Amino acid sequence: MSRAFAHRVLPFDGVDDFLAGTAPYLREGVEDGDRVVAVTSVASGFVLREALGPVADGVEFAEAERWYRHPARTFADCLGDAEEAARQGRRLRLLGEPVWTSRPEAEVVEWQRVEALVNVAFRETGAWILCPYAVRALPAGVVAAARRTHPESVRGSRVVANPGYVDPWLYSARCDREPLSDPPADAELLKIDVPDLYWLRAYVSDYARQAALPEEDLQRLLVAVTEVVTNALRHGRPPIAMRLWTGPGPVLVCEVTDEGRWAPGTGYGLIPPRGAGRGRFGLWAVRLLCSAVQIRTGDRTVVRLLLRMPHVPAGRNVTVDRA
Repeated sequence: MSRAFAHRVLPFDGVDDFLAGTAPYLREGVEDGDRVVAVTSVASGFVLREALGPVADGVEFAEAERWYRHPARTFADCLGDAEEAARQGRRLRLLGEPVWTSRPEAEVVEWQRVEALVNVAFRETGAWILCPYAVRALPAGVVAAARRTHPESVRGSRVVANPGYVDPWLYSARCDREPLSDPPADAELLKIDVPDLYWLRAYVSDYARQAALPEEDLQRLLVAVTEVVTNALRHGRPPIAMRLWTGPGPVLVCEVTDEGRWAPGTGYGLIPPRGAGRGRFGLWAVRLLCSAVQIRTGDRTVVRLLLRMPHVPAGRNVTVDRA
């Protein structure tokens, strides 16, 4: 069995196209003894089971809405599955149908970034990943991004190179060059002159509770804010400030700014730490705690932590990829 990593996009138009690309891929995985996982919509899962027949018993099916709930957590869990399969002498063969609608723009960007960085993090696992994209149902920018983040496309029984494929780190850097919107005029402002984390956490707690952020999410926010502010105090340059506001989605936004500039190659905590690094805190864990994290550094550094507010639909704000 070939251990070469593969990450391919399947642009499809209709059920027949979808099945032509996915059913043979899953069937071959079962026959090869791979760990075969199909993450799809409910409708796609139904037609796949019908098409596969008895072979479907060798496939683990998962609902896309649940599986694609959080970019960093899904990234880490799936990477762990790929590594565990490799340790067992098997291959993880994943069919992953991403969910793009009903997401705030910042989350869409993070999922697009994950699609790019999969090519770095999974390279040594030997995993095969196939990502179907409904070309007529999705915004053109989402489909265009898929061609930039997947080295190859599946067309019928053929696999072809994507000429628009972009180096994952270059793609990620482009995401971080997009300008952020200005904080609203009524954003709460706290200037951080002394390293008093007790009062800072009390300030954040008061604002978040008034905004009706659930207690569990508040505790995640407090840990994330503590890490980011501590990093600014240790490595940034004054003045250091924190702003809080609620935005469309709706989301609660906590922004920390300082006048320092990050050194190139810091990685921004975008890939799960490996080996002895597992369990360390830092920006990776901050990404696990928040719905999305936006970082900009140049003349100054801006770190925005976004937590989606619960029980309210996030809307259908799907961004057009610009990377």
